[in-house]
Amino acid sequence: MNISTKLILDILKVLTWVIFIGLCIMTGAMIISTVVSMINPVASKDIYLGLDLSEFYAEGLWDYLKMASLIIAVQALKAYMFYLVIKLFSALDLGQPFTPSVGTLLIRISRSALEIGIVAIIGNIYANSYLNAGIRLEHDWEGGPFLFLAGIIFVIAHIFKRGLELQHDNELTV
Repeated sequence: MNISTKLILDILKVLTWVIFIGLCIMTGAMIISTVVSMINPVASKDIYLGLDLSEFYAEGLWDYLKMASLIIAVQALKAYMFYLVIKLFSALDLGQPFTPSVGTLLIRISRSALEIGIVAIIGNIYANSYLNAGIRLEHDWEGGPFLFLAGIIFVIAHIFKRGLELQHDNELTV
């Protein structure tokens, strides 16, 4: 492995850790803000970084909790996906890249991205169901890109799985 590849991988590892920590902080802040807003409904006006769920709270506590839970679930799943990417970087050895653990991690990352996409689409549908009541949520769910990412990683994982099979067959013939 040449120096530039190692440098790029090291930079990606650091960026992945930064994103993971940021997503964990965001998820924790959303959970705490949601709990606080259940005690003090005024707090539902600015849950986190300007996210206003006060209109959902006005509709009812359950409506508010459903919407907040969907947003928290998407954030938590994103954090989990980046945790898996960190594990992938730890398990990856470019000298011997085709290992079962790396293949398993690729499949788990693909599933995680799929889960994010599905929960985000459900959240978007749920939020849009309130448009008739005049409630509009200014939140970008980002479901489509995660579904696309899940598909790409799924294909890569299966190519990787085939490479693992070929490597195993090659070891048996030698």
